[in-house]
Amino acid sequence: MHYINVNGQIVPENERIATVDNRAFRYGDGIFETMLWKDGDIRFLDFHVERLQKGLQLLHFEEATKFDAFFIRSKVEELIRKNNMIGQSVRVRLIVFRDGGGLYAPETNKPAYTLQVDRLPISIRDKKLGLIVDVYTEFKKPYSDLSQLKSNNALIFVMAGLFKKKFAYDEVFLLNQEGNLCEALTSNIFVYYDKTLYTPALSEGCVEGVMRRVVMDMAADEQIPVVEAQISPEIMKQADEIFCTNAVQGVQWVMGYKQKRYFNKISRILQDKLISWSYGED
Repeated sequence: MHYINVNGQIVPENERIATVDNRAFRYGDGIFETMLWKDGDIRFLDFHVERLQKGLQLLHFEEATKFDAFFIRSKVEELIRKNNMIGQSVRVRLIVFRDGGGLYAPETNKPAYTLQVDRLPISIRDKKLGLIVDVYTEFKKPYSDLSQLKSNNALIFVMAGLFKKKFAYDEVFLLNQEGNLCEALTSNIFVYYDKTLYTPALSEGCVEGVMRRVVMDMAADEQIPVVEAQISPEIMKQADEIFCTNAVQGVQWVMGYKQKRYFNKISRILQDKLISWSYGED
């Protein structure tokens, strides 16, 4: 039997935990963090905590500081032990949502949470085989100060996911309301062109990814120029390299977009560097 944590109570994952008044269910009133547990700890936990607390404060939650590194680490470790996953690589998903009922105006701003852990499947994709991607254009992501949150409001990602599944792509790129590159379905985007590494600026509507932040730091350490910018999807036809980043998969290089094929020199440097950076952050 597999277990989850619901507001501090460990229960079987198939147990009913939500009523029709649950605000995460009714309104998507919450945010989440997806993290990697590896070698006995959560990779870049301090960065996840910083982003989560910042997001909760932006959404006017009370008790945002409750979700600190000690709280998250201890709850995750407890759940990993309960599920007999000690010593394994584990995907961790923490959802924090507004407790209580109410219509659009909530009855309370107190947080509730659920925590899930799942064994990370062994990837059969070799580093020599990159992602095949396309650009999703049916719906565009609007940008505001809320865009950078990992929000439970995810309809555009669901629609992009349907597109990805229908055409069997490894990843798809989303555009913002101006038609510029925003992010990938599950990742941030980096484009290497003319000896400079570009990534969509936060003002372009992308999620403020933890691995995005780490990669920018690593690139600076390697003296690779990094520019946060407004990026037209047309650059994909001229780019030397494109890669995707997220907290669980790290750095994944893109091999192809339509007839275009890319190198993976920079992504390979960063993949190798990430191994030594994983637990050495301040």
